[in-house]
Amino acid sequence: MSIAVLGPTFQNLAENVRRNVTDIYFVFVGRSLGYLGGSVLGGVLFDCVNAHLLLALSMLGTTVGLYGIPWCKKSLLLTVLMSVIGASMGVLDTGGNVLALNTWGIEAGPHMQALHFSFAIGAFVAPILAKMALGSSEPRDLPVGEKTNQSAPRPVPTASAPLALRHRLGAEFLWSYVVIGTYLLFVSFFFFILYSKSGSARDKSKASVQKCKVAKYHYALIILLFIFFFCYVGAEVTYGSYIFTYAKVFAEMNENEAAALNSVFWGAFAACRGVAIFCAACLYPGTMILLSLVGSAVSSSCLAFLAQYAVSLWVGTAVYGASMATIFPSGISWIEQYTVIQGKSASLFVVGAALGEMCIPAAVGYLQGQFNHVPVVMYTALATSAVTVLLFPVMYKLANAPGESESKARSESEDRKALLSNSGLNEDEEDEEDAGEWNEADFEVIEMNDTLRNSVIETSRKIQGDSPAKASLQPHPDDVLGDSPAVAGGSPGRKNANSDREKND
Repeated sequence: MSIAVLGPTFQNLAENVRRNVTDIYFVFVGRSLGYLGGSVLGGVLFDCVNAHLLLALSMLGTTVGLYGIPWCKKSLLLTVLMSVIGASMGVLDTGGNVLALNTWGIEAGPHMQALHFSFAIGAFVAPILAKMALGSSEPRDLPVGEKTNQSAPRPVPTASAPLALRHRLGAEFLWSYVVIGTYLLFVSFFFFILYSKSGSARDKSKASVQKCKVAKYHYALIILLFIFFFCYVGAEVTYGSYIFTYAKVFAEMNENEAAALNSVFWGAFAACRGVAIFCAACLYPGTMILLSLVGSAVSSSCLAFLAQYAVSLWVGTAVYGASMATIFPSGISWIEQYTVIQGKSASLFVVGAALGEMCIPAAVGYLQGQFNHVPVVMYTALATSAVTVLLFPVMYKLANAPGESESKARSESEDRKALLSNSGLNEDEEDEEDAGEWNEADFEVIEMNDTLRNSVIETSRKIQGDSPAKASLQPHPDDVLGDSPAVAGGSPGRKNANSDREKND
């Protein structure tokens, strides 16, 4: 809404600063430069500042700019406020994508589509708000009875008439900016509440987990996706901006038909983004990108070579708008599956999209002025579709290459297997050592039993030699040995050794 409200109220802003519409083109330049700067700054800040706090502050900055714009009487101050709004929008775009990925991770597909669908809703609502605010500024005819009963109006000096009209127009279009600014102020309070309830420890733990997932060709993927979004967004904005002129000049349509063709493009774009919220719940992001690329390639080919037929022009425009709707959010969700996306990476995506939005339409406008009889718009759509179709397989190949984390995991698994095998050998060696120790214990017990047997025999012989009566009282050595706890049932060491061996076996 903050971006789209500028179009319907641009003439009122020019009258507010006492300039012509063609003299304040630098307002768009200031907003675009602020948007680029905010995207880069947001990418750096989101890696070290709480996301909820940064989004709340960016929305407050946008609110201040929207509240101040209707009261600007100087073109320089208007440009500064537009730059502030652009910077806040850059931070918001970067932070919204990063926050969605950090919140839902690999399940962020439907949420990302819903986030970008809200852009289409805002662009649809803002002109309606501006039209409602400006509608009352038009002069209305009074009833005939009132005209006759009124007294003669007082003469108004001619010099003050433009000033009164300008003041009335400024008071009317003021409300559209106030309504949008108040809405943003209300939403920023919720982000402050989320910031007060968010835990830094949990965010740090998530960040530490995500840092482990880095693709082997991480930087190559980021650069290729930068070029991918540059071509995609540039083609989208170019076609939406020049299709009206193309329809009037090359297709020889009247103004209403050309406006309807433009509405078909943006209507299919917004409708497909709404449908993509539900499709993302059952389709992979890569599948959605592939379908979009096939649709854009086929439709742009029809528009480039068969646009002289009315049916091909209408159908191709609708299919092209629908195909362009899901590429940006699906691309961010797709790359999140293979590598970590932090603030700096997301800012590069937004910067690439913003540069494409600035450079490609400007280049098409220049070429169209040089080659009046060539449909540069259609050829640009075909060329950008071909570039995106060629880039995606390369990115898919690089994304699926085994990364450092996978090789480390493989080496760790191999080391773990080696340790397990070594531990198995160590256990066998320990079993052998235990068996040897138990054998030594058995020999010691046997030697003790032999010594005890010999000592008992010698004592009995001495007693028998002294008196046979006493000898009869002495127990037989075998009886003694049989009753001895050391000999009865075998040695205890042998029993323990046998039981332990059974346990080890």
